[in-house]
Amino acid sequence: MNIDFSFQNPTRIHFGKTAMSHLAEELNEFGPNVLLVYGKNSVKKSGLYDQVTEVLHACGKKVAELPGINANPRYTQVLEGARLARENRCDLILAVGGGSVVDCAKAISVAAHCEGDPWTRFWEQHETPDHPIVPVGCILTMTGTASEMNSGSVITHEEKRLKLGRVFPLAEVTPKFSILNPEFTFTVPTYQMVSGIFDIFSHLMEQYFSGDDDCVSDYLLEGDMLALISAARKAIRNPLDYEARSNIMWCATMGLNKILALSKTQDWEVHMIEHQLGAYTDCAHGIGLAIISVPYYRHIHKYGLHRFVRYAQNVWHVQPEGKTEEQIALEGIQCLSDFIAEMGIPQTLREVGATEEMLPLIAETTVKCGGYHVPDTAEVLDILKACY
Repeated sequence: MNIDFSFQNPTRIHFGKTAMSHLAEELNEFGPNVLLVYGKNSVKKSGLYDQVTEVLHACGKKVAELPGINANPRYTQVLEGARLARENRCDLILAVGGGSVVDCAKAISVAAHCEGDPWTRFWEQHETPDHPIVPVGCILTMTGTASEMNSGSVITHEEKRLKLGRVFPLAEVTPKFSILNPEFTFTVPTYQMVSGIFDIFSHLMEQYFSGDDDCVSDYLLEGDMLALISAARKAIRNPLDYEARSNIMWCATMGLNKILALSKTQDWEVHMIEHQLGAYTDCAHGIGLAIISVPYYRHIHKYGLHRFVRYAQNVWHVQPEGKTEEQIALEGIQCLSDFIAEMGIPQTLREVGATEEMLPLIAETTVKCGGYHVPDTAEVLDILKACY
């Protein structure tokens, strides 16, 4: 562990079939005014909306609502939520849904009392909020982002055609509590389930592919990847397998609550490319990540060859006998490609609505960060063409 760190995570997790029984006790910790933020139809169809509002009213809460949050939440929705939070003097923002809903709730929490344009200040200029932040609570219905236990918020600015993520450096932005009942994920369509699974897997890989030291975090990341592969295969065979879905949910939460990233440099370039893909196509986030990952890792593996060899052997159990390090690394990446196909995930950009004309625009607007290697715009375009 060669990189010094400080760590804090304030979220209280209630996990399992009885998790909802803790909602009332959590709500009683906050004032009377609540902004309820949720997606489009699934929360009401499943009956969860009725459950939540019944508890809110039983706790004497006055509720304002912001429904219809998109899978890639819009900045216009953030501004509308901020207006509602101010006008209703909200003491809590309660997000009910997947990671996009939670991301939007956190964005609202920092935008509600912001002076000036929140997008410019916080997503473009990366300022630290210096004003009161409305607390956020979460009831999770889809796994993938780990937004339930981190301070990140990814928002799409439609007019600017930008999708940017911000990890806020304040504990106040992280949800105060999160209710995680794996049964709530049973109604998620298979396409969304596998999208979430690959989002988790991408989080783990982007933290893993960096550094050459002997770091505890790498062993933990390998364990999380192995658990996720096993649980994903079981959930694809039987989406109602509670144990599999519970393991996927906890893999997600652990995968991006910062604990597995401690003392790591990290490489988030796949996410940066996908964010701009999403800004242009509005594709499901995890699906876009899956399409981009294999060509990206084939492009950069030579810069961190030893780590890709370790990944192939420890995660995919590639046998090294009679093979060069290059062959082992590429076999590991092929195993990743095979796993993506096994889950039924699309493997080309055409399948998610990208056109050839979009590719240079996506490449030009992608944030370049990298890990072992920082690609330039021409390289990003080459990677996109390899995905097309």
